[in-house]
Amino acid sequence: MSGRIPVREVIVVEGRYDKNTLLQIFDAAVVETGGFGINNDAEKLALLRRLAAERGLVVLTDSDAAGFMIRAKLKGAIDPALVKHAYIPDVPGRERRKRRASKEGKLGVEGMEREVLIDALRRAGATMGGEGSVRRGSVTKADLAALGLAGGAGSAERRRALLRRLSLPERLSANAMLDVLNALYTRAELERICAGLRSGGPR
Repeated sequence: MSGRIPVREVIVVEGRYDKNTLLQIFDAAVVETGGFGINNDAEKLALLRRLAAERGLVVLTDSDAAGFMIRAKLKGAIDPALVKHAYIPDVPGRERRKRRASKEGKLGVEGMEREVLIDALRRAGATMGGEGSVRRGSVTKADLAALGLAGGAGSAERRRALLRRLSLPERLSANAMLDVLNALYTRAELERICAGLRSGGPR
């Protein structure tokens, strides 16, 4: 399998290295919890609830105690009917970028082989490879720039205004915002919203 595999659900991981690994394998929206940061981030939890209602979530954390604590937090905060849980096996070792192994000596999501991650999502019941309809936008970084949301004077202010209009966390980076926009809106919808923002009109 050479190409990336489409996944309908939004995949939730702990950190950016996990996200980078998954984006090499799956064509999906991937959102980070920021590790335990999710415990005190009401905005991120609200965003995950919204994504769960729109697309469904697949939670994929490390197999250590920390990963299960993050999972437990999400289980208590989001309707279980909207969440699927994917699990990786216990594999001893350490990721290449790390000087030493984790406290429990297990590989995390970022250290898993491609086929292991594909199997984990498949066993969790993720909608993969074109099964069912995938409502995913085609908004690119170039589109954000063209809409004045990235890379230009005043783009940060316009981005914050858009995030406020969409009831999304204002602290989302441009890259994180791109993932969320593609999970929730088509490019045409985003263009209409931005036009309304400039004119001061409704969403």
